[in-house]
Amino acid sequence: MKRVVSVSLGSRSRDHKAVLNLLGKEIQVERIGTDGDVAEAKRLFEALDGQVDCFGVGGAILGMEIRGRRYDFHHVHRVLEGVRQTPFVDGEGIKNVIERRMLQYVEGEIGAEIPEKKGLVVSGVDRFGLAQSFVDAGYQMVFGDLMFVFGLPIPVRSIGGLVTLMRIIGPLATRLPMSVLYPTGNKEDVIIPKFERYYRWATVIGGDCNYIRRHLPERMAGKVIVTNTTTASDVQIFAQRGVTYLATSTPRLGTRSFGTNVLEAALVALAGKGRPLTHKEIEGYVQTLGLHPQIQKLN
Repeated sequence: MKRVVSVSLGSRSRDHKAVLNLLGKEIQVERIGTDGDVAEAKRLFEALDGQVDCFGVGGAILGMEIRGRRYDFHHVHRVLEGVRQTPFVDGEGIKNVIERRMLQYVEGEIGAEIPEKKGLVVSGVDRFGLAQSFVDAGYQMVFGDLMFVFGLPIPVRSIGGLVTLMRIIGPLATRLPMSVLYPTGNKEDVIIPKFERYYRWATVIGGDCNYIRRHLPERMAGKVIVTNTTTASDVQIFAQRGVTYLATSTPRLGTRSFGTNVLEAALVALAGKGRPLTHKEIEGYVQTLGLHPQIQKLN
């Protein structure tokens, strides 16, 4: 049996293990959180190096490519500097393949129930494919990168503004510890409502689930949430607060959907090439496996 392990800087409360059957092959996938302990994450990567078929990098991103420019997160790469044998991925390939057409799928399924095309993407630079998907679907946009990442009440209202923002702050942001940029460890479990006017304004809220939950208002009646990894607890919280539909970019198996890093690592293990897959190769597997976003009606 193939084995995939996602080592995450996130909370241990979100750990899980499952067996996927892809094209007749069984792949065991496991997520191990470290509660924000970077040293522990580094230890796990090095201890499991050569023992698993692919690593997923969770609660962090290795880097991103935006309009021809590459931005690598130096602190994350240091965590993996001791890995010599096992390939590792952070889900960027899945984001660029599936999330790039996410809103087109949502519009095709439930577009008639979305009264106005107003979108809030809580952080667009780390999910640029999703951000572009909103724009291509004709949504009026707010990108909350300065709000949800840095706590500054400044909305970005265009994809061009998002590109410009990253070109200005990217060289600095990529050298900051991931704990400064992302709610790692127990921070994932704390909800402090904030920036509520933008949640109220939007009909569809998209982006990383931890960012969305981080400042989630008490009342979200009629809203559609478009995200990635969700646990049973996440779904319960969204339902209790009135969210109408939950759309996840990765398949829901059992009570949760899997992170993009986990799914991409599973595809790497399935391919058995001992290296990350190209976007074209991922596209091929997505089509062969019939992978597509899933929509769940909550209220």
